[in-house]
Amino acid sequence: METTWTETTSSSFRQGVQAGVTIAIGYMPIALTFGLLAKTTGLTLVETTMMSAVVYAGAAQYIALNLFAVGTGAFEIVLTTFILNIRHFLMSASLNEKAEPDALWKKALYAFGITDETFSVAAMKEGTVNASYMFGLGLMAYGSWVVSSAIGYIVGANLPKSLQESMSVALYAMFIGLLVPALKKQRKTVVLAGMAAIINSICTIFLHISKGWSVVIATLAAAIIMQWFAEESEAKQDE
Repeated sequence: METTWTETTSSSFRQGVQAGVTIAIGYMPIALTFGLLAKTTGLTLVETTMMSAVVYAGAAQYIALNLFAVGTGAFEIVLTTFILNIRHFLMSASLNEKAEPDALWKKALYAFGITDETFSVAAMKEGTVNASYMFGLGLMAYGSWVVSSAIGYIVGANLPKSLQESMSVALYAMFIGLLVPALKKQRKTVVLAGMAAIINSICTIFLHISKGWSVVIATLAAAIIMQWFAEESEAKQDE
């Protein structure tokens, strides 16, 4: 019985590793770019690696870099990244319905490794998922992200000084690159982005609120207003 359990656990772990290979490959260029930009922003190699190891959230880390670059305080950065990652509560709750019964500490451990990509792979897997599978899946993605971030930083450190300084523009270019495809797909995204930009500008220019708090206020206000309009629209359709 013990041999069968061990073989099953090992098999599930291997399946998770195999499923995580494509995610690991996909993470490499994004993490390399993050490491490169972290160097130009002023972070050290240890800080960059620890940020990827502890935060482990691509979009949140890029936003944190941007906020750090403009001198935003630590509390505003933490609050902004928390708001951005609230969706992980929903993903974890959803995946828990698919997960086999297991020790709470195991679930808590592999929940740390849940990202948009690992969630999608686990959710699409036939049948249930267990801790061994999730550990294998998460290990591949996590290892790729952390190691590639460090490599990106090292590469950035060896670039000419003039090129390092010019790379600061790449951070804004990346955000534009992430935003434009979404703008093309949904009109609602255009309105949401425009509303957030207007609120952020009002807070910064007219109300003289710090850039960090302006981002937090704009994010929350735009999301709340859009949700209110959506509910009003649904209510009118039901009438």
